[in-house]
Amino acid sequence: MSKNNSTMTRFRHVSYLWDDAKAAEMAGDEVALLIYRSNLLGADLRLTNYGGGNTSCKAQAIDPLTGKSTEVMWVKGSGGDLGTLKRSGLAALYVDRLRSLKNIYRGIEFEDEMVELFNHCIYDLHSKAPSIDTPLHGFLPFAHIDHLHPDAAIAIAAAKDGKKITQELFSGTIGWVDWQRPGFDLGLQLKQCLDENPGIRGIMLGSHGLFTWGDTAYESYVNTLEVIERCAEYLEEHTKGKKAFGGERLAALPKEQRLSQAAALAPVLRGYCSSNTRMVGHFTDDDRVLEFINSNDLDRLAPLGTSCPDHFLRTKISPLVLNLAPTEDLGNTDAVKEKIAPLFEAYRQMYTEYYNTCKHPNSPAIRDANPVVILYPGVGMFTFAKDKQTARVAAEFYINAINVMKGAEAISSYTSLPRQEAFDIEYWLLEEAKLQRMPKPKALSGRIALVTGSAGGIGKAIAQKFAQEGAVVVINDNDQQRLESAVQDFTKQFGKDVFASEVLDVTSAATIKKAFNTAALAFGGVDIVVNCAGLSISKPLEEHSEQDWDLLYDVLVKGQFLVTQAGVEIMRKQGTGGDVLNIVSKNALVSGPNNAGYGSAKAAQLHLSRLNAAELGKDRIRVNVVNPDAVISDSKIWAGAWAEGRAKAYGVKVEELPAFYAKRTLLNEIILPEDIANACFAFVGGLLNKATGNVLNVDGGVAMAFVR
Repeated sequence: MSKNNSTMTRFRHVSYLWDDAKAAEMAGDEVALLIYRSNLLGADLRLTNYGGGNTSCKAQAIDPLTGKSTEVMWVKGSGGDLGTLKRSGLAALYVDRLRSLKNIYRGIEFEDEMVELFNHCIYDLHSKAPSIDTPLHGFLPFAHIDHLHPDAAIAIAAAKDGKKITQELFSGTIGWVDWQRPGFDLGLQLKQCLDENPGIRGIMLGSHGLFTWGDTAYESYVNTLEVIERCAEYLEEHTKGKKAFGGERLAALPKEQRLSQAAALAPVLRGYCSSNTRMVGHFTDDDRVLEFINSNDLDRLAPLGTSCPDHFLRTKISPLVLNLAPTEDLGNTDAVKEKIAPLFEAYRQMYTEYYNTCKHPNSPAIRDANPVVILYPGVGMFTFAKDKQTARVAAEFYINAINVMKGAEAISSYTSLPRQEAFDIEYWLLEEAKLQRMPKPKALSGRIALVTGSAGGIGKAIAQKFAQEGAVVVINDNDQQRLESAVQDFTKQFGKDVFASEVLDVTSAATIKKAFNTAALAFGGVDIVVNCAGLSISKPLEEHSEQDWDLLYDVLVKGQFLVTQAGVEIMRKQGTGGDVLNIVSKNALVSGPNNAGYGSAKAAQLHLSRLNAAELGKDRIRVNVVNPDAVISDSKIWAGAWAEGRAKAYGVKVEELPAFYAKRTLLNEIILPEDIANACFAFVGGLLNKATGNVLNVDGGVAMAFVR
């Protein structure tokens, strides 16, 4: 597995993952070894975060213009991630051309113009766009280079005495370059540091991170791990017996109470954070978070913000700290908002003043002034961003910032980026250009949907459609096995950040509450509730039992009522409106044989929808109905007695039902789950925001079901 067991076992604070057998398969392919090394480094969040850091290699390649061998540098391109890096994520540049740019470099005031000039150095026409860190690798002569943001190293880099500590800890074998925004000039400073300190094994960047290198991919990998391991050991030595962050000021609530409080508060916080753009949330009560937010030093350290620019860009200038007691009664939403509203107003004012004080004549317009990170002492940390992945990654970065603060405070005192430096990173014109190049948000970006019965059939199709259009979804079912299968499908199709799952029986208030708590903890609340769970019983009047009747009304009518009631409670906490979609049936409007229980329950669902629409308009919550008919594909309703009952009622065979239903429609069409999903999207996709109390028939055209 490794070079030897002693190599692997000497690392306690980082993960040694190198596999000689795998590396041997890539022998001679330096780019493949670069990707392999990068993926190993990116797999350990103690070394770098998602999207953070960059790696490179230099090797000889044939110049397609001359046919001669030339030196090429492959480096992680703009916007990539080490843990998932592939060849397509690399930028490849001629080394000699890149280095020749120093001949036309006009000084630090003209940094940004150099980025465009990187394009004149491209070797591979399919290259990823080079990042601002490209010259930091280009001017160093080493074949393999790692630039990471390890917590242990940044703790030293962000300490008041960081330079002195680095010198003493590594006996001069690690250089030091003071904080400076990444760019061409910083690349020249790294080269100058190396020239002035020949033989060093790496360079610490003040408040920023670490550069390490080697002549081979393996040497660079081990050198990187050894330097970070030594930093971590140093921190461990100095934190032993010390109370972190000045000791505990208050105790965390027990786990269940923390989650209960977080679920109750998340929609309120999301509403405030969504005052400019609808946000998706993430919650964590990680032990490292609790240690920090429950400490005596919280009020001193939290306003300082982070030091590493990668941390700062994702967590904003500083977090918002709530002044709520951990056991605060969150049942009275109005009372809670009275306490929280001034905190958000103060934060927005602080952020606006920060912008106005630091802005330049050509700075981009002020962005959303709401916080990204919200700390609730005794409970945990909330983060809010444009999507779940961004919110989750922001939380990961702030935990890294906590680790940095803890280490820096243990060995010296923590220093954050000066406000002007932070602003110049956040509102860097190159960062703004990157934001402008991002794809336009999808129609349901920032929206959270809970679709009942979404492990199969119509419900699953609706949840998939919403996810495809940018929403995050809570999939659920009362069938555990069916739900597990749906989880596998959604994971494969969308990944872990697009959905959450929960067992839900719409006749059980307890499971309904649990499902909405899951929505609040996973995403921050809910915007769209789709009542789709159902069942069907088709029997002549004389064969219909009281049990049949109660089951139909419990699932269809009471279930719709309870789920809507729970969803509306969260929507009101958010104060941003919402949508309730009820999947009813053409049977709500059409009288047919052997259908007294089901048809009347569907009629009750339809009128309940009208009643809810009339009541909830004041809250900007729209309630609309989609009426399907004969959606047989992947439906549990049609597996068994219902299909047999309908076939008997119409005098046809079960296998003839799809054709029978199609022939009786005006369009002669078979209705599929995707058709119902498209109708639901029509209501919530943005074009019908002023429509409520409507019924949309998706039945191929059944004249008897026309709404009169």
